[in-house]
Amino acid sequence: MGTARRPGAYVCGVDAAMDVIGGKWKVLILWALGERVRRFGALRRELPGVTEKVLAAQLRELEADGIVHREEYPEVPPRVEYSLTARGVALNEALAPLGLWGKAHVLGGGSPAAGEVREDDHVPLVAGTA
Repeated sequence: MGTARRPGAYVCGVDAAMDVIGGKWKVLILWALGERVRRFGALRRELPGVTEKVLAAQLRELEADGIVHREEYPEVPPRVEYSLTARGVALNEALAPLGLWGKAHVLGGGSPAAGEVREDDHVPLVAGTA
């Protein structure tokens, strides 16, 4: 069902999952399609900065992995809609705790800004640094 874009066996499940969602726009595509079914143009407007070429390529990869469903309607002009498959919904559910972590630890919630560590954060020092 999925495509192996990388030769060799995966080290762990996280490694395999990251191969599926790897790419600058895939997680945002999953988020947008988790909200509702979208056409290509609507997805492009939802993700400012993505090019048509990159969006099309990432949608094709997600479709090949069984995460996204592409529905073509025989109309004039042609209409194509993208939605999540059951695997895509399950993947979005698996990513939800990561989103909550990002909101709590990066976007706000009284925690330090990304990249900042305070004295009371109990972060272990890297060996060889002071």
